Amino acid sequence: MDTTETSLIESESIQDFALVMQQEERMQPHAHSGTPCRNRLELDPDSVKNGLGQLVLTVIKLLHELLERQALRRIDAGSLTEEEIERMGLTLMRQVEEIDRLRREFGLEEQDLNLDLGPLGTLY
Repeated sequence: MDTTETSLIESESIQDFALVMQQEERMQPHAHSGTPCRNRLELDPDSVKNGLGQLVLTVIKLLHELLERQALRRIDAGSLTEEEIERMGLTLMRQVEEIDRLRREFGLEEQDLNLDLGPLGTLY
């Protein structure tokens, strides 16, 4: 099995998982009324599946942000070749596209993946 085939299978599995979670969310009544706070993860027991998707994507987004910052430090330090910079840039762009695709699959807004990190500020 080549890597393209593996990626396709993983993406289809994630898409199926997101669809199941969205269906479960529609069937369950919300435990509270009103609009959820956008800078906190929704992890109440009635919507734990969608909350888990939000949590996982938030962690992935955090790791992506850290990778971007590390890449910029390495570029500024001059420790990468032009080819490595190009490859890293393409990889980071593809990550952003996949994170955004998954966010939409889970029915989340971009702000839903932002975290208040206390004295450090927000994630982005």
